[in-house]
Amino acid sequence: MSMISTGVVRRWTVLLAAVGMALAGAIQPVDARTAPGTTGTTGTVGTRTTPAAPGTTDTASTGTRTATAATDASTAGPGHGSAVRGWTLLSDSDQGADDVLAKAPSYDINHLQISHHIVHDLRQVREERRRVQANRITDAAHRAGIGEVAIWDHALYRLDYYPERFRTGPGGTIDLDDPEFWVWFRNDYREMLDLVPRVDAVVLTFIETGARVERQHSTRLLTEEAKLAYLVDQVADVVNEERGLGLYLRTFGYFPQEMERTIKAIDLVGNQAAKVMIKAMPHDFFMTHPVDTTVTRITRPVLVEYDTTGEYHGQGKIANAFTEDHVNRMRYYQKQRNVIGYVARTDRYKESRITGTPTEINLYALHRADRDRRVSPKALYREFAARTYGRRAAPHIASALSRSYEIITSVMYTLGTNNANHSRLDYDPYCSSYDRSISGKWIDPPYTVVRHGVNKRYHFWTGVIEHLAPSYCKTSATMKRENPHVWENGWLTDTNAMNHTYLRDVLTEKAYGVRQAERALSEVRRAAPHLSPGHRGQLTAYFERTLLTARLHQAVTTAYFGYRIYVRGAEHQTDALKRLIWRGLDATRAIADEMRAYPDRSTTGEWEWIRDAAEADKYLTRISQGWDRYQNIAVPRPSA
Repeated sequence: MSMISTGVVRRWTVLLAAVGMALAGAIQPVDARTAPGTTGTTGTVGTRTTPAAPGTTDTASTGTRTATAATDASTAGPGHGSAVRGWTLLSDSDQGADDVLAKAPSYDINHLQISHHIVHDLRQVREERRRVQANRITDAAHRAGIGEVAIWDHALYRLDYYPERFRTGPGGTIDLDDPEFWVWFRNDYREMLDLVPRVDAVVLTFIETGARVERQHSTRLLTEEAKLAYLVDQVADVVNEERGLGLYLRTFGYFPQEMERTIKAIDLVGNQAAKVMIKAMPHDFFMTHPVDTTVTRITRPVLVEYDTTGEYHGQGKIANAFTEDHVNRMRYYQKQRNVIGYVARTDRYKESRITGTPTEINLYALHRADRDRRVSPKALYREFAARTYGRRAAPHIASALSRSYEIITSVMYTLGTNNANHSRLDYDPYCSSYDRSISGKWIDPPYTVVRHGVNKRYHFWTGVIEHLAPSYCKTSATMKRENPHVWENGWLTDTNAMNHTYLRDVLTEKAYGVRQAERALSEVRRAAPHLSPGHRGQLTAYFERTLLTARLHQAVTTAYFGYRIYVRGAEHQTDALKRLIWRGLDATRAIADEMRAYPDRSTTGEWEWIRDAAEADKYLTRISQGWDRYQNIAVPRPSA
């Protein structure tokens, strides 16, 4: 074993003491210092400013306005809001739909989307349960005064959905040059729409779906963009030209080149009534992503989709009040004349609807910011808290809710990259955190400034991903397909590069997240005498779950990233590092047990909060007994 310098030993001795105190909850809160100034389009984590809008954000945009809406968002006068003010239902819970629709009039909602677990592909309306539910929700929405109900679809479907007689191209692909195929396709669309006769519009995802039309055979449609545009026009012929329904082209792309292709395809669509729907950020709903500047290149009306439920941020079960992030993005889009409004997701499956919870503040923020372009995002915390919890409790509850962004971006993000697998604790083996969901894809130059007590500027690739990512994620097929420039520029190596410096930065950030969660919970407890029993219980559980989540991530990252150094070789396997890892493992076990004993586990949904306890157990087993991905190296408990 090579010799370890006394300086390294000294640093680890100090770090061990600090981590031990932090895991025990003994470190006192301190304020993060101001980070050095930055230039260009560097993203900043830990400071809520208007999201960057780099010119290289090659995201596709989709969107549209409702059939009954005005033709331009600019026609909406002061106080009246945008032409389209929408919500989206994802869950197939009837009670959830009823609860959300009951709230819709107070938010002046005039557009509703039916999606995901209700109807994700229009073909699903042939299933009686889905058809009955979709029609029931459509009728209920109309009764609630919502003028436009849009149903989701994806095209193409799986290849085997289409009759074999049309799959005559090379490799059994569909022959797009066969006119009989499109006769069949349009008639299939008519039959499906006949089953949901009162819907007003279709939201169509036409890329990255099923058989993928761009992979089908044609000697006439010579580019991927041409194939995509032709498919859209066939749908539009039925939806818009024949039925007079609205059509929204929803875009999605994993990387800039893919989004560029989508923009070009939209430009080729002949139907001029089709609108576009984009997400508030490129690719997916990550708060470190910039706004989608491709909106400026779209010549059609655009609807902007917001994730107010926090798909990657806790799904409304922990501190998820992101007023500044939503409002600042909306302010950017309000400056674009082609943007006609917004649509916000209201749940993430099952009973996870955010109406009636503290996370409803996100819906409120969009509603208020849409109607009043001068309203301050920070003022909305106090406004929502006063309306919901009463004037005397409002200052404390507003303060607690306003810490959500700092908590989540230091707990479920690590040095600027999201580490939550659709909110689930998953640092390894979930490679998407390292090869797909990187904000550096959309920011040029790819730098981020991390506050959270760290106060450093990192290159996303040579800094964050090179050191945090497991080696197999850096060399994955996804990395090479979606980020070829990263390897071409020599920004990554194929090794496990985790080191002591990055471990200290990670632990500093996680400790910051714990402190913020503690402060938020303290504010709720101060407000307790002024809250109704129901609100007191709801808010206490909301922020206690938040704190448990923050502490669990702190414990797991201590063990996991410490282990990543440990497995690099014998020279790294010091007693000090063993003690650090085992303090993390022991804290992981204790916190997971606290979670299992906690009485209020929140609602069901895609992310079940309590399941993170079982996810944490996996790290304990893998690190203490040996992990197959790391040569089955185990870390023995150090002697006292």
